Amino acid sequence: MAEITESRNFIDAFIQEDIAEGGQYAGQTVHTRFPPEPNGYLHIGHCKALTIDFGTAEKFGGICNLRMDDTNPAKEDTEYVEAIQEDIHWLGFDWGGRFFYGSDYFEQTYQYAEELIQKGLAYVCELTPEQFKEYRGDPSTPAVSPYRDRPIAESLDLFRRMRAGEFPDNRYTLRAKIDLASGNFNMRDPVLYRIRHVEHHRQGTKWCIYPMYDFAHPIQDALEGITHSLCSLEFENHRPLYNWVVEHVSVPHRPRQIEFARLGIDHTVLSKRKLRQLVEEGRVSGWDDPRMPTLCGLRRRGYTPASIRNFCERVGVAKAPNTVEYAFLEHCLREDLNAHAQRVMAVLNPVKLTVTNYPEGQSEVFQVENNPVDPASGTRPVTFSRTLWIEREDFMEQKVGKFFRLFPGNEVRLKGAYVVKCTGCIKDETGRITEVLCTYDPDSRGGDPADGRKVKSTIHWVDAANCYDAEVRLYENLFDDPDPDAAGKDFLACLNPHSLEIRQGCKVEAALAHTKPADRFQFLRQGYFCADVRDSAPGHLVFNRAVSLKDSYKPAK
Repeated sequence: MAEITESRNFIDAFIQEDIAEGGQYAGQTVHTRFPPEPNGYLHIGHCKALTIDFGTAEKFGGICNLRMDDTNPAKEDTEYVEAIQEDIHWLGFDWGGRFFYGSDYFEQTYQYAEELIQKGLAYVCELTPEQFKEYRGDPSTPAVSPYRDRPIAESLDLFRRMRAGEFPDNRYTLRAKIDLASGNFNMRDPVLYRIRHVEHHRQGTKWCIYPMYDFAHPIQDALEGITHSLCSLEFENHRPLYNWVVEHVSVPHRPRQIEFARLGIDHTVLSKRKLRQLVEEGRVSGWDDPRMPTLCGLRRRGYTPASIRNFCERVGVAKAPNTVEYAFLEHCLREDLNAHAQRVMAVLNPVKLTVTNYPEGQSEVFQVENNPVDPASGTRPVTFSRTLWIEREDFMEQKVGKFFRLFPGNEVRLKGAYVVKCTGCIKDETGRITEVLCTYDPDSRGGDPADGRKVKSTIHWVDAANCYDAEVRLYENLFDDPDPDAAGKDFLACLNPHSLEIRQGCKVEAALAHTKPADRFQFLRQGYFCADVRDSAPGHLVFNRAVSLKDSYKPAK
């Protein structure tokens, strides 16, 4: 068993205590599980939970199961099951063949329910949902259940008839007999089973009664031999019920539940219901829209597994809820891409630049570094000729303020090539600039300025004779409100109308001709971009901006 020499968080500390000599799991393999509901795609919030579940097992040399929580028959879909598996593998985690469904345990869960009835610890109740709320009591008033003392044999008979489908929805429930006066309302004889005549995506119509999560979850953990059931903080008040279940039914193991705070992140929503609404109303292009906080959306935008895992690790594990800046997630991506992404030149708002003293029909090749941060990345050839493309924003006919790029009479360095001096421009009949004119200094080849010359600006460019057209999609936050999910807000009213800008006719250097979907690059001076996994193909290049070059995240001092 692997040892952790230094505890990184309170979960590690608890587990170390449990597996130490004399601990309740001494000598056992640490065994966790990740139990997502297959009713939507995983998002960045789920990612924190799964990195804790899988990552904790990894740290202690243990194992982690993947279990689809499909106890609610109305919500599940195989599309989501497959997407969840793909996302987890993409992040670099694996469940090693230990893939289960909560519905795999329906029969055993039912048998444990009968066991509780036979022990006098559960009974069939006839309260309607409205009456259940009415009789629930308050902190100073116990709950009431007129059916609490129903004979064991009668409850057992009714429960079996519930399973046989004799009764309509909500006619009966099975409740645990615990403590109607408990200060924890989860312990006031909670419902364990309810009647629902709904077809299950895997079980079909075999079942018309379904266990509540609070009953099914601890049983599933115990049957799988889970040692540590790591849950979000919302289950903290449910832990006494979790423990009650495993203590009072004859399950083979006694898991320990530990809770941690969910991940909150600004400028987004993490409610699957709200994310589904965005998709179904066509406000985004799908679950994998690069503006969505889903893992498939982040992957399509250009995020890397390393950047997301690093983000989750650095956010840490907390007991108190907190909200993290989206800018920190972007910061983690920049760090990863800065070290690994190839540098290339792309012009997103092109205007022609003609080097008037460069011979027509001539071209030459420069060797340019692929990534200055990684010398082992090597170089690539970039061609240069008389006609180039530059950014329209890099030219002003009349200089304004501290503008040091191209304007008549000024010199700039073309990245990796020559120093050029602007001599003017050409306009069409509407006054729009169609061509910028310049001359080059042959002695400045390679981008090094001539002796004594001060050049204040370097701009990127592409060779018009050897480049490709591309579509570029520029993304911003989907919501312009930092807290669109706040109570009382209409989250749809917080949508950012400028979250997507599509530019056609962008120019990219020849090195990108054979780009494959999901290839990532740094476009010099523009940001980090990823070839779109759906729409990009040879002859039709489409790039998504993963993140800009400017880092707005400022770590606390």
